[in-house]
Amino acid sequence: MQSPDVAQPSAPSSPAGPMVDVEQAEAALVEHYPRLVRLAYLVLPSGRSRGRRVLTAHHLVQRALPRGRTPAPVVPAQRTGPEGDPGYALVRLQVVRTALEAGLPLRRRAWPKRAQLPPLLPQVWGLKLFPRPGGADELALDQRLSALSGAARAAHALRGLERLPDGDVRGVLTAAGVADADAALAEADRVPDAYRLLDSPEFDPCSLQARPTDLLRRRRHGRAALVACAALAVCGTLLALPGDGWGGDGPAAPPYARNPAAQAALDPAKLTRVSPTAWRTSARTDFSVWPTRGDRTGDRALLRRALAVWARPGGAVQVSATPGTPTGGPAGPPRLLYAGTVDTARVVILYDGLRIARYAEPVHGTAGAALDFARVDGAGRDDAGAVVLSRADGNVRYLTAPWVRGAARRDLRAPDTGASGLTLTGGVTPPLAGPVQRPGPCSSWSVLQLTDGKGTRLVTDLGELVPARLTAGAPGAPRPASGAGALRTWAPFACSLGALRSAGVRTVNAWAFAEQPLPGAGRNGSGSGTWVCTRAETWRGDGARVLAQFHTPGGRFGAVAATAQDVPACGPREPRVLAGVLWKSGAGSRYLLAAGSDGIASVRATGGVEGSARGRLLTVRAGKGARAYLEGTLENGRPVTGLR
Repeated sequence: MQSPDVAQPSAPSSPAGPMVDVEQAEAALVEHYPRLVRLAYLVLPSGRSRGRRVLTAHHLVQRALPRGRTPAPVVPAQRTGPEGDPGYALVRLQVVRTALEAGLPLRRRAWPKRAQLPPLLPQVWGLKLFPRPGGADELALDQRLSALSGAARAAHALRGLERLPDGDVRGVLTAAGVADADAALAEADRVPDAYRLLDSPEFDPCSLQARPTDLLRRRRHGRAALVACAALAVCGTLLALPGDGWGGDGPAAPPYARNPAAQAALDPAKLTRVSPTAWRTSARTDFSVWPTRGDRTGDRALLRRALAVWARPGGAVQVSATPGTPTGGPAGPPRLLYAGTVDTARVVILYDGLRIARYAEPVHGTAGAALDFARVDGAGRDDAGAVVLSRADGNVRYLTAPWVRGAARRDLRAPDTGASGLTLTGGVTPPLAGPVQRPGPCSSWSVLQLTDGKGTRLVTDLGELVPARLTAGAPGAPRPASGAGALRTWAPFACSLGALRSAGVRTVNAWAFAEQPLPGAGRNGSGSGTWVCTRAETWRGDGARVLAQFHTPGGRFGAVAATAQDVPACGPREPRVLAGVLWKSGAGSRYLLAAGSDGIASVRATGGVEGSARGRLLTVRAGKGARAYLEGTLENGRPVTGLR
């Protein structure tokens, strides 16, 4: 133990020197501010503009204050610096360190140091500041210093401006983070002794000249900034109003633009709703007078999602449209035809005068939402009889027009079988088996029979939102395919409707244009074959498809003899047709059978088969696999080319 009378040894002094308060460092900085700024200006590289170099030098000195009590470095300024102030030594060391960091090049893979970024303060707007120019000697010295490294410039400035010997310069550089201070001193030796020039106004960032910046360029930038601010304010206002006041958009994509017309089209409150009796007094009987029906017509959230998805379908929404149907948002508030729960889905059907749009989502959630479009411009009473409400498990539900009094299911393949009545609930049919799509023989084809005050019509589902209407008869005067004769005409050719799926079909007409006696003897050689031309018209006007088919007695199906796309044959513009088929009799003989519609005076075959006949029927022997070209002549002498 030590005696209490023995004095304790004093604690060793800190190797870093005495502690410096912030107030002491600030006093030194303010007192020697011009000297420190000149030092920073000399250490900074001269490659940047003089105005930026001046502001950076001031910025580095103003940020040189410590954050608290900091040990002063053991550097000569504590003994020989300005008034031997350790606060000055600390601030000077920080200025040298940050000036060296500011001169380092920026690297992609490293975060920039604070000194490498443009200065936040001080800032000068509208003026260019730079030191007063010196003479030729100062300019030559500045060029020589610009060729040195930052550490060498610091060594030269400490030698000439601070009057420090090399040993003390080495200590300052080492404390500032220079890895090889000796190399920096050696590099600084390459500059001639011109220390007197360091006090020149050329290197004084505190004695400045002011000039204006580029006035024309500043005016252009000011105008551009004003326009940008105005656009930003407008966009912010549009995005803020009306906000989410109508509810969430569900699976809709984020909005990309808003304007009053588009916003009105997305407002459920502005949807057009038609009364149940409007169709009775209206001059039009089409989709525009369908009443609003369904058990969810008051569900604003559901209607909001349907409208938003129509305008901006998200990536997860399944979107389909008949060919030629635009899928953009409505131009204004559409008509609400239906909103309700159907089986396991919530369904909304809308009409904008050009298109029918159906939005469907699961009863729980919005995952798997679907949006379907169908073009219905120019629809009349006959075309606006029904819309597909849902499809599930091979069954179809329809929403029928308000003027439909009765609905029934009929098998188009069985013309002698009666129709099965369907009960309409709020205009909605029960599930109806859709046309068979599975591979293998086509044994039936389900169609929907609709009855109203004007008659009975048949429509069939071809995989689209609006079913296709079936007719029969000559192109100039087709009639609904609900009569006994029309049903027998359609029966062998019903399954050929499968080739018309997803083509935007509006109507399909079957025209029995000729009967032709079958040559030869045997089981298949008696009776006459029937020629039928089916023509599918589309909602868009073009893309009509024509099938010439031949049916023999006892055959279950008709055989497609020729097809054509975008031709007027079998239509009101060209109510004529000519087609041929190779046929094998029961005795094994092969023939080319060709037939045309009324008005064809003669038929001729060329190519693989040669033959001709007066009238509209041609029968000529043919070899196996023969190919022939058919030409006909009308009674007025105009030629007709056969379908192929």
